[in-house]
Amino acid sequence: MRLSEAAWTDVRDADIDVAFLPVGSTEQHGPHAPLGTDTLNAVAVAEAGADAYGERESNGAGDAAEAGGADREASPGEVTVAPPIPVGVAEEHRAFDGTMWVSPGTFRAYVRESAESLVARGVDRVVFVNGHGGNAEALAEVARRFSRDPDHEGYGVAFTWFEAVGDHAGDMGHAGPLETALLRATNPELVREDRIDGASAGAADRWGEWVSGVNLAHDSDEFTDNGVVGDPRDGDAERGELLLDRASAALAGLAAAVVERNAER
Repeated sequence: MRLSEAAWTDVRDADIDVAFLPVGSTEQHGPHAPLGTDTLNAVAVAEAGADAYGERESNGAGDAAEAGGADREASPGEVTVAPPIPVGVAEEHRAFDGTMWVSPGTFRAYVRESAESLVARGVDRVVFVNGHGGNAEALAEVARRFSRDPDHEGYGVAFTWFEAVGDHAGDMGHAGPLETALLRATNPELVREDRIDGASAGAADRWGEWVSGVNLAHDSDEFTDNGVVGDPRDGDAERGELLLDRASAALAGLAAAVVERNAER
């Protein structure tokens, strides 16, 4: 269920196990990819993960029915995908036109309160589906504080899609092969294919300037002129489909664990 497309009565009558709250960013992604890349990718993974969860639960319900399983297993709930949060912690890209950002404190408060509004109407399990590395630290804190809050029964965890794609995770840069691949698989019309070679030619080969395990560069323009890290030519649509499959399967498995854990508490 996409929350923004549902009527309130649909939500009232639904059996919702968990909400996915996509969290992205509006920031430069080189000359070839849109500013909304992180948000678009987070939404794509959240929606595919919701589908994968539904398939997982339906298969489990069928197995349980054959074995005389519990009512909960025979009548699985569903995932609701909340509207995305499109502006995040992205000041490191401030030198590039179009980039938007908020402070970590503002971001944490907005995301946490958005999740709390779901709990107020009975959706008390939330997975924050993240598409931007700069959000990760703040989201981890949001999940902890949301889950520890004595004023409600909510429980949440943070999930970053490109950390859940197995050995492909090592190729994560910025507007590089992984993000470009996922865009080509899910939003191909937004990739400026005529700019790919130029994006590759001007790309940095790694994120930051590292000395003794410390990144000396606070902003991305200090090490990449065009905003790209990694080679986007290595991210075709076929790879994007594989990334989507891996990330969505991981998300569905995480959601099932969150639901089971919450049921036991």
